[in-house]
Amino acid sequence: MIDSHCHLADEAFEADLDETIARATDAGVSSALCILSAGDDEEAARARKVRDRWAAVRFATGVHPHNAGAFEGRATEAARVAQAHAAAFSACAIGEIGLDYHYDFSPRTLQRDVFVSQVALAITLDLPIIIHTREATDDTFAVLRDAGSRVRGVFHCFTGDTAMARRALDIDFYLSFAGIVTFPKAGDIREAAAVVPIDRLLIETDSPYLAPVPHRGKRNEPAHVGRVLDTLATVRNEPAASLEAAVARNFDALFRPKSVGAIA
Repeated sequence: MIDSHCHLADEAFEADLDETIARATDAGVSSALCILSAGDDEEAARARKVRDRWAAVRFATGVHPHNAGAFEGRATEAARVAQAHAAAFSACAIGEIGLDYHYDFSPRTLQRDVFVSQVALAITLDLPIIIHTREATDDTFAVLRDAGSRVRGVFHCFTGDTAMARRALDIDFYLSFAGIVTFPKAGDIREAAAVVPIDRLLIETDSPYLAPVPHRGKRNEPAHVGRVLDTLATVRNEPAASLEAAVARNFDALFRPKSVGAIA
């Protein structure tokens, strides 16, 4: 199995990183995509430890919409920060990036400007994007529409309905499902998961957040991605082994290792 989105460099794993990785590999997790916050030097130091301890891990980096406020009046600088971080970690994607109108930690106009600048960066670097969107569906799709057909990527931790899933599929994006799909009241999400073509499906933990049932309420970690896989297999009436092989192929197809050049 592959955890396509986790925050393994988060301080939540600092005390037991080795044990966390061991539990993941013991559970059959062969690789993971570790998401980094561009410009966070302390997290970068922890990420280097992750890289040293788990050679199979890949990295992605970007300016999260919660952090867009740091770029007031200089939204394009966010892309330069993301590129520098991507080069340092040979990132295979730009993200997570997007819009969050639930918390509104940053002004919405600035969130959009920072998002647009990083989408343009991903196109220039020929990298996929990892989208975070919350209560901002129409504006998110508007940014992607304006970016044109060269933009590609995944809606991470998908929590939309079937209609939103079809909108994402119509522009050839992948959809990644996290532990929320196991929650009893997540029927709409499970219905959406059932319509996603098998070649557009990914699984993730988003750890240390959103632990799946029966771990809900506790710290999440990559070892738990199997719970997501099993739930999707049940929802889709597919053998877990077939689904596991498919999402591994999808991961490799989307997140190809790539050398990111330094800023010109």
